[in-house]
Amino acid sequence: MAELRAPSHLISLADLPPGHVADLLDLSMRLKNRPAKASLSGKTVGLLFFRGSLRTRTSFEAAMTQLGGNTINLSAASDFWELETAEGTIMDGRAPEHVKDAAAVLSCYANALAIRPKPAGASWEVDRRDAEIRLWARHARVPVINMESVLWHPLQALADLMTLRESLGELRGKRLSFVWTQSPTAASPAAVHSLLLAAVAQGMHVRVAHPAGFDLDGEVMSQAREAARASGASVETCANAQDGVRGAHVVYARSWHSLEDYGNPTLAASRRSRASGWTIDERLMALGEEAKLMHAMPVRRNLEVMDAVLDGPRSLVVQQAENRLHSQKAVLQKLLGS
Repeated sequence: MAELRAPSHLISLADLPPGHVADLLDLSMRLKNRPAKASLSGKTVGLLFFRGSLRTRTSFEAAMTQLGGNTINLSAASDFWELETAEGTIMDGRAPEHVKDAAAVLSCYANALAIRPKPAGASWEVDRRDAEIRLWARHARVPVINMESVLWHPLQALADLMTLRESLGELRGKRLSFVWTQSPTAASPAAVHSLLLAAVAQGMHVRVAHPAGFDLDGEVMSQAREAARASGASVETCANAQDGVRGAHVVYARSWHSLEDYGNPTLAASRRSRASGWTIDERLMALGEEAKLMHAMPVRRNLEVMDAVLDGPRSLVVQQAENRLHSQKAVLQKLLGS
């Protein structure tokens, strides 16, 4: 295996040099199949959550524990105060501390900082810049790991690729379909964005099925098509779930919000109410080629996906969640190991 030099930060998988995603996947598989050694003894990762978390926080804590290290968990809702992000501002408002000072100080206490930022939620064009986590990366003196920003979720994508490899073997030429699902609490498209680019880089043929007005980020789609041309893969979109699933080896169910209505909850709710019928059931899954189901969770049962699919032999969702542990151990080992 080629030597993998850790990037300064992991904001998106694009921060990894070419070929190193495959190296991380190989390491993830080895760490899953054998007991982890205490290779990170004495190392600490600071976990900063500006939004809630279940799998990410727990899997990070477990990963560091299994590698012999420690975590410091901080939640913005209960453990610290509002932080200023504007550069050069006169700080006479609510925030008593600037991110640049918090990043510098926390870098003295931890060997890496893993951050889940909270978007402002008013403008997609503003939020998609991921300015907050990039501000942390600019001022931190240790690696910064993205635990899901507005645009990217690299840790989920690594676990998803690992799950795809376990289920399908060689990924080149296999067919992956992202299918939008209905939910009153739609998620960011970050997980879909990250796996979309990663999958086409592996040579997978990808479809994205969604109702009108739920297009993914245009720049990300352009990047995906360019990557597909380079790898011999393909990217296509369709306007109904049946066409999306037909012939797929894996169906990735996910609800994401409309970028057209981003920042306007009234219009967003109205658009969601018109997009009925986007639920994954056995009849839909049967259109695939012995299709498996993936979902990043949390999943709304019998709204996004029916119980029969989630609890049946097609479902990879628990395996997918477990693989967060092993792929994150691989990331931590390469970032912090000797």
